Amino acid sequence: MNVSPRQFEEARLVERVAAALDDSRLAPALLELEVTESLIMRDMPKSVERMRELKAMGVSLSIDDFGTGYSSLSSLKTFPISRLKIDKSFVSELADNADDQAIAMAVISLGHKLNLRVIAEGVETEQQCAFLRENECDEMQGYLFSRPVPAGEIADMLEAHVSMPVGCPCIPAPAGASVEAAALIDAAGTAPAAARAATEAM
Repeated sequence: MNVSPRQFEEARLVERVAAALDDSRLAPALLELEVTESLIMRDMPKSVERMRELKAMGVSLSIDDFGTGYSSLSSLKTFPISRLKIDKSFVSELADNADDQAIAMAVISLGHKLNLRVIAEGVETEQQCAFLRENECDEMQGYLFSRPVPAGEIADMLEAHVSMPVGCPCIPAPAGASVEAAALIDAAGTAPAAARAATEAM
């Protein structure tokens, strides 16, 4: 779930997340909040403190648009996160841009060395998908898999992906599958269990 700058800076953020989890009866481990790198760097000590409070509740956190902000590698290791997200600006020309290929491989390697899963966003072509899979990117998101659809159709889409065999080729999801809401398809061609459970809790 994306967290806007206004929401992240709200004094009662942690309290509101706790209340939402209680109301929905969703296990904290099934909720992942996504914040941008630039948002964290507005006030890094305060941001890290808030992120640690959320992590202490059992909520997962990820950094969106990684590589487009101003954080240093020394600050990255202090972020209590579980995932890095490669910005689509580094994915769009993966097929033939050596610099973007080098950046993508570096982010994937860095993430794995820090025991983080790595997601690539904006995947639109078979070539991009193949490159990312070859370089062991954990999950992919983008129009190659589907265009956005209503929330009510997400569960069916996830069921379809769960049934896909491990190692299946890079093929688009069934018509009507969702990208932004839940089309995070991992490198084995399966839908993350957390995304599925979160969808069922809507």
